[in-house]
Amino acid sequence: MPEQLGFGWRAPGLVAGVDEAGRGPLAGPVVAAAVILDELQPIAGLGDSKTIAPRRRERLFDEIRAKALCISIAEASVEEIDTLNILQATMLAMRRAVGGLRLPPKYVLVDGNRLPPLKMPAEAIVRGDAKVAAISAASILAKVQRDRLCQTLHERWPAYGFDGHKGYPTAAHLDALRRHGACPAHRRSFAPVRAVLEPR
Repeated sequence: MPEQLGFGWRAPGLVAGVDEAGRGPLAGPVVAAAVILDELQPIAGLGDSKTIAPRRRERLFDEIRAKALCISIAEASVEEIDTLNILQATMLAMRRAVGGLRLPPKYVLVDGNRLPPLKMPAEAIVRGDAKVAAISAASILAKVQRDRLCQTLHERWPAYGFDGHKGYPTAAHLDALRRHGACPAHRRSFAPVRAVLEPR
């Protein structure tokens, strides 16, 4: 079970956990979530969203939304990814998620080794989604939200199989790209997409 908070001493106040989903896929937005948990309503089973079964993630998504003090989910679009690059778009989505919290946190804990520009003190924690409950909760919200977006992409462009690979560069996805070209949801700045767009 992850610890409720991060590491070291800090001034008292609300602490938000932040994580993202969707840096590696070839299509769709990158999604970030920020969560401030309620210590009086602990949530069992939090952890790295990638290690939790999909149906369990869906249940935790609803429980986090019901029990957390506040949550915020934000995106950076495909256009923003292609304009800024994926790292800067991820930082933008994280900043939007923190900015969307109904209660402003005093401190922010972010999964990974980089911090978005924020107005309050923050700490980057490598593997934070497995160590810090609030980051774990954020990782689950971001992952479930992005998976749902991929289902929507699949309904709109079924030839690519977004419901299965979620936009990641699997063999099936790369084959669909070669056969059908890129759809509007594809990230044109990513090499496998760029390869099918550029004339040989």
